[in-house]
Amino acid sequence: MTATKKFIIDFDSTFTKVEALDILGEISLRDDPAKAEKLQSIKDITDQGMEGKLTFRESLVKRVEILNANKDQISELISELKKKVSDSFQRNKEFLLENRADIYIISNGFKDFVSPIVTSFGIKPENVFANEFVYDESGKIIGFNEDNPLSKNNGKPETIKKLKLSGDIYVIGDGYTDYEIKASGVANKFYAFTENIHRPSVSSKADHIAPSLDEILYVNKMNKKFSYPKSRINVLLLENVHPIGVELMKAEGYNVEVISSALSEEELAEKIKKVSVLGIRSKTQVTKKVLENADRLISIGAFCIGTNQIDLETCQEKGIAVFNAPFSNTRSVVELAIAEIIFLMRGMIDKTTNMHEGKWNKSANGSFEIRGKKLGIIGYGNIGSQLSVLAENMGLNVYYYDLVERLALGNATKVDSLDELLESCDVISLHVDGRKDNELLLDQEKIAKMKKGAYLINLSRGHVVDVAALRDALNSGHLSGAGIDVFPKEPKNNTEPFESALKGLPNTILTPHIGGSTLEAQQNIARFVPGKIIEYINTGNTYNSVNFPNIQLPFLHDAHRLIHIHLNEPGIMAKINNVLADFDINIVGQYLKTNEKIGYVITDIDKAYSSKVIDELKAIQGTIRFRVLY
Repeated sequence: MTATKKFIIDFDSTFTKVEALDILGEISLRDDPAKAEKLQSIKDITDQGMEGKLTFRESLVKRVEILNANKDQISELISELKKKVSDSFQRNKEFLLENRADIYIISNGFKDFVSPIVTSFGIKPENVFANEFVYDESGKIIGFNEDNPLSKNNGKPETIKKLKLSGDIYVIGDGYTDYEIKASGVANKFYAFTENIHRPSVSSKADHIAPSLDEILYVNKMNKKFSYPKSRINVLLLENVHPIGVELMKAEGYNVEVISSALSEEELAEKIKKVSVLGIRSKTQVTKKVLENADRLISIGAFCIGTNQIDLETCQEKGIAVFNAPFSNTRSVVELAIAEIIFLMRGMIDKTTNMHEGKWNKSANGSFEIRGKKLGIIGYGNIGSQLSVLAENMGLNVYYYDLVERLALGNATKVDSLDELLESCDVISLHVDGRKDNELLLDQEKIAKMKKGAYLINLSRGHVVDVAALRDALNSGHLSGAGIDVFPKEPKNNTEPFESALKGLPNTILTPHIGGSTLEAQQNIARFVPGKIIEYINTGNTYNSVNFPNIQLPFLHDAHRLIHIHLNEPGIMAKINNVLADFDINIVGQYLKTNEKIGYVITDIDKAYSSKVIDELKAIQGTIRFRVLY
């Protein structure tokens, strides 16, 4: 930062996340029977003052009177405030320390608690200006120094004028009194700080709305913890992503937009232009056409198991990391499979339908126990193998078929061919992924090979079963029932009609793609996927990415981290290191992983770098994407 820039920073709800007098009220009124009412009064008076509805002096007098606090309680307040310093100030402590001579804290709060907090971040004590409590002999707060300009209306501008500061003066704050500094003509810019509270009446008067200190440092090209403010990272979440996932993204500081339904290819292709992170479930199709417009996109989160709805190859070519939730809804899908096996073998669907129509048909015909029956599992991955364990515990004899060699759990038996599984098992349950090779895995020929009277369950992907052939098999009695949760074409939202050739068939369970739609599963997914995306953005970690080489590293301290994604071609690593050597930059650590198409290298360096270094790294032939983390 050049010496010509001076920063005036507010304390309450800016340097800290809270209004200090509200916290002091929690302490001083803890044993007061009217605590709740008095605390609300303090908050209301604070808000009225911050929005300019009360004069500051009126606001201060009323709050101090209600507080009924003493000197001993100030120490407790300081301890609490140390835990509530704003996140962006905490992570940019280095900036505050390096530029301490040009940073001033000017607060309508009280020096008694303001100074101990801000000086611990390197702010010079002589640069702290605030009100002062007045105590009686017993230490009770009986008022404040009324001669202090900061206890009066327009006290902040008056205080700044007396400092006779040279150069540009920038004000950072959340309240009306901070805006008054700019309005009085003693400051060049007013940044409305909204990380902790957003007051529209104040923001509307600001030169710039700053969701964090990172944003202010970014626009002023100053030393900062992160190379790019998180508030500028636009996140688009589609298809009713669980609120936990939404809140995690917002808590990280991203600019989050939520849309409840899926978007068409045309809609998403337009929307994606300004999006950095996309979150979807199973209905949204992220096609090549969409990705051609996604020049800012750095990551996609699939809030589900499958990723066949995403063009992974194009994502890889554009340096977009994709994450999913391969384990989070496993149990939910397995429980639904078990339930459907029991329902189908007892003919429950037809029986309950008859009852609703007033038909009483108490018969054991076509009703069977599952114990001793043969369950055939196609796909022995996370879900198939867990289904194997639960089914065996319920008395089913389990057989499975998978193209990949997988260890059998319990007493499950691996069979050598799909035909053998189909011909011998009473129930077939599909648990395969959505790759193109699995399209019509069970076509007319394969369904015909299923054991007569068997049941089919598909909780995997809609396109793996020939729906017309399944309909014919159910109508002819070749199959006794089916449980279908996924379909080749599904409605984009809950208002679109559902159409299928399977509607109205006997002993057929149709569910709207709810295999993983339990509260527990959606909560697990909503925590897991944002966690992976946040980790990727913050550290460069790609562990659990479905299309990137997997690297897992800790957060880096006291160094800079550079991310280089490139085509997997010979010599690129040498070119990266040559550029760094040309600028006399020492490498603290370097990590490279490749797959058949791309290379992913993380380089940690121990010194500041010029923009020329970045330009040359980006210019290396074969570079797909370059990113500076911090």
